[in-house]
Amino acid sequence: MGWIITKYAITAAMVVLVSEIAKRSDKLGGLVAALPLVTVLALVWLHVEQQPPEKIANHAWYTFWYVLPTLPMFLVFPQLLPRIGFWPTLLACVIITVTCFGLFALALRRVGIELL
Repeated sequence: MGWIITKYAITAAMVVLVSEIAKRSDKLGGLVAALPLVTVLALVWLHVEQQPPEKIANHAWYTFWYVLPTLPMFLVFPQLLPRIGFWPTLLACVIITVTCFGLFALALRRVGIELL
């Protein structure tokens, strides 16, 4: 139980750190947020918990493919935010991301990569 609490505390601290940095500097906050901190932590947790190398490698492989369809959201969000407000923009970006992911998964299926 102590291990799970430690994992939560470290992971939560990373999210808080990113938001605190972003309050002070848009550019530095964006840079730190763009770093794959959650993925790196997940890979570390999997390794520490002695998961097989194949499992860890698969996590990195699928993370790569899942990141790509999220990228359009980061271009659309700043355009919509001043026009329609935060919550509608966030909802629109979720819809865009889900749509992009579905289309991306269908396209990759044709070349033999199964994401769903």
